[in-house]
Amino acid sequence: MSRITELLRPDLRGRSPYGAPQLEVPVRLNTNENSYPVPDAVVRDIADAVTALAPGLNRYPDREFTELRAALAAYLTGSTGTAVAPEQVWAGNGSNEVLQHLLQAFGGPGRTALGFTPAYSMHPIISAGTGTAWVDGLRGQGGGPFDLGAASAAEQAATHRPHVVFLCSPNNPTGTALGLDVVEAVHDAAPDAVVVVDEAYAEFAREGTRSAVTLLEGRERLVVTRTMSKAFAFAGGRLGYLAAHPALTDALRLVRLPYHLSAPTQAIALAALRHAPEMLGTVAAIKEQRDRIVRELTALGLDPVPSDANFVLFGGLRESARTWQELLDRGVLVRDVGIAHYLRVTAGTPEETDAFLAAVTDVVHQSTERPA
Repeated sequence: MSRITELLRPDLRGRSPYGAPQLEVPVRLNTNENSYPVPDAVVRDIADAVTALAPGLNRYPDREFTELRAALAAYLTGSTGTAVAPEQVWAGNGSNEVLQHLLQAFGGPGRTALGFTPAYSMHPIISAGTGTAWVDGLRGQGGGPFDLGAASAAEQAATHRPHVVFLCSPNNPTGTALGLDVVEAVHDAAPDAVVVVDEAYAEFAREGTRSAVTLLEGRERLVVTRTMSKAFAFAGGRLGYLAAHPALTDALRLVRLPYHLSAPTQAIALAALRHAPEMLGTVAAIKEQRDRIVRELTALGLDPVPSDANFVLFGGLRESARTWQELLDRGVLVRDVGIAHYLRVTAGTPEETDAFLAAVTDVVHQSTERPA
């Protein structure tokens, strides 16, 4: 054991960091990025905004990111049909920082976080980083293998008595959205917990799917997190945010680093929000490719999970690791999420979907990986 390992916190020894492969291949469909570039008009607005603020970079940015909070609140109000005030909004450098703030404030040593796996892999990683004990909740109780019903979720929340509960809707990596009855049931069953609904992929949900933002009124312990990385095609901008009761967002000031959102970050996020219809203009096209992937994988004899996100989890694979490599050998990078017999693919452009479907068809037909 090295000296550094000896000095490392014991609860972190032997753990692996988050690390989706970043490989230079023709078709990268493994990290759920939006494959479409930022529109030219938005690029110009971003460039103008950064140029205008550059002389003032000798000064700290607005610590309260006041203008940005107002813009995010307006976007949530317009997109969910529920009034959200600026004081209900918090933001960070990507939704992972927002999640970290929540765990720093409401988790920590001697406290427990509950999540229903398989779900977003960063939830337990961030929990570990903040010294919060993690409990793996169960899916598939009384439904499909990845379903999460209200009664089961509430029973588990009541049993484990967590301090923080994570619910993903749509869920990553399965793509499935939750009914709001699940959120309500968990909130009621865990009276001492902050309940976090991770809606990173909410803009891709199928028609009629309601946001948990509509449940915020009267629920001080409910939090809804969002990101601009996915539907807004803004992964490089690193802007995540949440909506919650003003008292909860106020508590997050206790754990944020000073001036945590830089002036350029605030400026480029505001520019993107000013062009929200253009930035979200590719969502319909991505959903079309997502649904196409589900249809064509089904026709191949595989087992895709109907999705509310910008990706598809597909099963029926005898050896998922081998299939991953076979697809990579054909220039297509997808994600092995660690679920036996399943892989996950991002819905990209029509050309990327063509390449993925051609590769997976070839893999199946070459008998290197027939459906299980």
